[in-house]
Amino acid sequence: MLRFLPYIKPFWKQFALSFAMSPLGVLASVTIPVLLGQIVDGPIRDRDLRGVLWFSFLILLVGSAEAIISLIRRWIMSRATSHIETDIRLDLFDQLQRLPMGFHKSWESGQLLSRVMSDLGLLRRFMSFGMVMLFMSALHIVVVLAIMIVTLWQVGLAVLVLVIPVVIAVVYLLSKFGPLSRRLQDETGDAASSAEESLHGVRVIRSFGRTAYAFDNYDVDARRLRDTAVKRMDLASILWTLLEVFPTVLLLVVLLGVGLGVNAGQLSLGDAVTFVTLLLSLSWPVGGLGFLLSFAREAATAADRVVEVFDAPVTIQSGEQRIADPRGELVLRDVTYQFDDAATPTLSGLNLHIQPGETVALVGGTGSGKSTLVSLIPRLVDVTGGQILLDGVDLRDLDLSQLRSLIGTAFEDPILFSMSARENLTLGRPEATEEEIAEAVRVARAEFVYDLPWGLDTRLGEQGLSLSGGQRQRLALARAILVKPRVLVLDDTLSALDIHTEAEVEEALKSTLVGVTGIVVAHRASTVLLADRVAVLVEGEIAHTGTHADLLATVPEYRELLSADYNIDADLGGEQR
Repeated sequence: MLRFLPYIKPFWKQFALSFAMSPLGVLASVTIPVLLGQIVDGPIRDRDLRGVLWFSFLILLVGSAEAIISLIRRWIMSRATSHIETDIRLDLFDQLQRLPMGFHKSWESGQLLSRVMSDLGLLRRFMSFGMVMLFMSALHIVVVLAIMIVTLWQVGLAVLVLVIPVVIAVVYLLSKFGPLSRRLQDETGDAASSAEESLHGVRVIRSFGRTAYAFDNYDVDARRLRDTAVKRMDLASILWTLLEVFPTVLLLVVLLGVGLGVNAGQLSLGDAVTFVTLLLSLSWPVGGLGFLLSFAREAATAADRVVEVFDAPVTIQSGEQRIADPRGELVLRDVTYQFDDAATPTLSGLNLHIQPGETVALVGGTGSGKSTLVSLIPRLVDVTGGQILLDGVDLRDLDLSQLRSLIGTAFEDPILFSMSARENLTLGRPEATEEEIAEAVRVARAEFVYDLPWGLDTRLGEQGLSLSGGQRQRLALARAILVKPRVLVLDDTLSALDIHTEAEVEEALKSTLVGVTGIVVAHRASTVLLADRVAVLVEGEIAHTGTHADLLATVPEYRELLSADYNIDADLGGEQR
């Protein structure tokens, strides 16, 4: 919880005022039993109706003051903690945006969502009322015990002796409660991930008739979550029951002590009423202590889970250099990349010089490292060896926002967001004009957007699943083109298009690639024809470079990779080159 002090600091006045008002609330609460005792020993004993009415009015006044204090305290804290929750949530989201791709691959989305939403909500609720109520309950118990000891020390001491074993039992139960809370919150994230995965893959699940299988998988997560929740609730029930029964035991002890005190003349009847009423006022502070302590443990666990994300290292840091006149020259020098959990590098010793305005096609078999290589260009991941230079500057030294504004990227598996087609298209360049949007749509052959119910303003479903795979790819391509990048990276962007549409897009791309440095991951020979040169990747190394025609003539591996389209594209290559 101490890690969140910087978020609390701007609201320290609200917290200070709330905690300062807490003793006033406790004072008002213990004043009422004292006034009741004075009524009994005064106006009631003397049969003074006017005195009874006066004390009754005084009690009403004190009770109203207590209620107003509570209202103001809750009003202050609810607003302050809502701001704190929002600030933490925004910083947490910003941290998730900056964390490397390796982090997102190793963490399930449900675990992250549960931290962003439920864990932060739990923290807010604890800071809003749990923290203050815990302080007030402890203060109330201490004040009442002090009054009892001062008034009749024998009874106060007996109560204190009874409190010690209860405190030991509570500490023991809380030590068991913490790990169970952590397990429950982790399993909540697992269940959320399982549900999210099944919902995203519902078409595949249904097409294979595996709804029962998906249900069984989720059933395992749900039952495990239930079992842990039951164990935690069993433990909480013991804790709450112990603290709810304890006031009854205290009441018996106090009644016995007070009875003896009255009989011995040490206490008046009014003092006895005050004692008993004070003890009854402890019912909520003591009984609610179990809930508040378990709540505190849950909040501490939630805080630990959120801090885990904040503590994750941000390995990709922005440089400070900016390129005044970007040209798009790319140089790869001994580039190596190895995943953290891999025994061998995915890319090893890559050297390649791409001139400004030149288009290079990357061709290779599955697992040769093509997609990893194109991920290095916009620094989605960083090289683990060597360097990549853009216009003579190491990518790691460049301002990250400028670097990514100079690079347009379209991936094989396009991601569209639950927003309008226009908003998806202008994601990388919100200031684009209607004419520029229309040109990007034309080049990508994505004119279908105009046929949607509300045209460009039609809201696409989550991940664009209301569109076909080819339509999503064309929108993603148009989005990359609209950025007007100096470097355009296409990672097998046309794989879901039919032959005729692909040919139309490739023809339109030729004019777009003029003056733009292009890197095209290609599996089809027709796509290779967009490139001035071809680099063949074999097991993470650049084995061959050259023109399409030269490689067809001299490199058997290249012919094998393009064997499906070889005859067609050999002829095309001859005609076009």
